[in-house]
Amino acid sequence: MSERSFSVEEVSEATPVPKQPPLRAGEGGFGAERAPDYLDGFLAQKPHTTSPETAPAETPGGSLYDEVILALRQIFDPEIPVNIYDLGLIYNVEIADAHCLVTMTLTTPHCPVAETMPGEVEMRVMSVPGVASAEVALVWDPPWDPGKMSDEAKLEMGML
Repeated sequence: MSERSFSVEEVSEATPVPKQPPLRAGEGGFGAERAPDYLDGFLAQKPHTTSPETAPAETPGGSLYDEVILALRQIFDPEIPVNIYDLGLIYNVEIADAHCLVTMTLTTPHCPVAETMPGEVEMRVMSVPGVASAEVALVWDPPWDPGKMSDEAKLEMGML
């Protein structure tokens, strides 16, 4: 019997990866018993490639930008039942040449997920087709306050 090695691409193409449902508060993500579940599909995915002519620079309203925002809306704060985008934790998203830079903050520097949330954001953004690399800049200025929440988030929290 002869041995044959397989590349990651061959295995990825031969084994379809099921789409993971969006994470909801208490159903996965950081702070839940099933925290590693969100990695199931991500680790088996084929790396995304983008040709230079398809990814100059994305601006708000561009399809890749919108897909990144949708991915960010799938990440929920473990203590508040609102996604991090509507919570107002995402300050800026820049996409150029398939590289995505997310500038974000947390509700407080003492947040229990201060060390892990940026990594989750980076992995979630990297899972968007068309994003080749991602970087998360965690900033504390300006500090987060409830006024940064979307109207939907305020309604969810009973603040409207």
